Amino acid sequence: MTRMQYTMCAMATAAAILAGAPMTARSTGSAPPVTLAIAGRTNATPSIAAMNQHVAVAWGATLPTGGTDVYAAVSRDGGRTFRSPVRVNDVDGNASLGLEQPPRISIVAHPGHDPSIVVVWTAKSKDGTRLLVARSDDGGAFTHAVPVVASEAVGNRGWLSTTVDRNGRVIALWLDHRDMAPTAGAMSHEGHAHADPATPKPDGAARAQLSKVYAGAIDAPVAQAITGGVCYCCKTALTTGPDGSIYAAWRHVYPGNIRDIAFAVSRDGARTFSAPSRVSDDHWMLDGCPENGPALAVSADGMVHALWPTLVAGPATDEEPALALFHAATRDGRTFSPRERVATEGTPRHPQLSWTPAGLVAAWDEETGNGSRRVVLARFKSGGSPGARVSREAVSGSARAQTPALAGTSDGVVLAWTEGTEQSVIRVERR
Repeated sequence: MTRMQYTMCAMATAAAILAGAPMTARSTGSAPPVTLAIAGRTNATPSIAAMNQHVAVAWGATLPTGGTDVYAAVSRDGGRTFRSPVRVNDVDGNASLGLEQPPRISIVAHPGHDPSIVVVWTAKSKDGTRLLVARSDDGGAFTHAVPVVASEAVGNRGWLSTTVDRNGRVIALWLDHRDMAPTAGAMSHEGHAHADPATPKPDGAARAQLSKVYAGAIDAPVAQAITGGVCYCCKTALTTGPDGSIYAAWRHVYPGNIRDIAFAVSRDGARTFSAPSRVSDDHWMLDGCPENGPALAVSADGMVHALWPTLVAGPATDEEPALALFHAATRDGRTFSPRERVATEGTPRHPQLSWTPAGLVAAWDEETGNGSRRVVLARFKSGGSPGARVSREAVSGSARAQTPALAGTSDGVVLAWTEGTEQSVIRVERR
């Protein structure tokens, strides 16, 4: 199928951008939500980017017979309305996406012209998985997808995040198993080779050394491994500060199988990174991947904020441990403030963080009383006690809602999330 046919096919699905209907638990003054969907498919795993009033959303659309394609839609009015979705990938159904592995979308400024939209995603190949990239310079059809050059090694990779540096380059951060390629066919869910049951099990930190985190510009011929020993299957986080510094975070495997959040900074455009720092000594011991990674945002004064989930003991001695959400910040890129717990109701997953004109804003999904999930938006206030510094509200309705994505426009906040179960849709709402 040609790129023109892709575009025509996407235009034929204009009815898939459905009129938004009011939802419950919505605060007064919020704009009606928009629904993005490809008819007859399960629409899930959104990501979102915003620049002034330009908003772009990318997501995966899966056929009932299997096979996932990447779609994108663009708004010029701050997320109030969107153009018809456009298919991004060339090869039918080759996208490899998941709850912690959405396609990543970025907006790149072009003074005097509409910005470019750049989408990076994980795709299947005969030698493992690859990172592919395509771009649109007019908000419509995308270019032919090409590999992120530094991701073309054999083996599996994914769980990427992206940011745009101050020179307009898209930088990517991802988890990589090229050093495990000879046993790629025997990978377990966490990407480690299956061992003989009679063989003693090695320490998780030692086993994870072949799992690495890589970073680099998507058009660069090489990327660098920041470190080994990462927790595979948790999303990474990447963001750019006002001074051009690039900040990265991921879940690391420390000695004793401790799964805490690590952090590194680049001051030279992602050519080199600092030695990793530990965000918080959470001491979460786990022989497996929690599939629940960190989020980062940088405030206007250069303070770097981190948000992540970790396991904590219950208040009662006989109470089971539970996942909780925590926030910490650093100014020097080396030492973080003591963690502060952010109030949640039910197990929090897939946290997001963004700096907006109104301040620091977070989103995540959490369990409801009936066992479903809802999306929550939280705003951080300066000063006051930790418990009083965050105000929260449920932004989704009664239908199952998860995997939120979050960005700040010039006059507000725009969120996207997956809503529903079979043939789910993407909801987008301004706040």
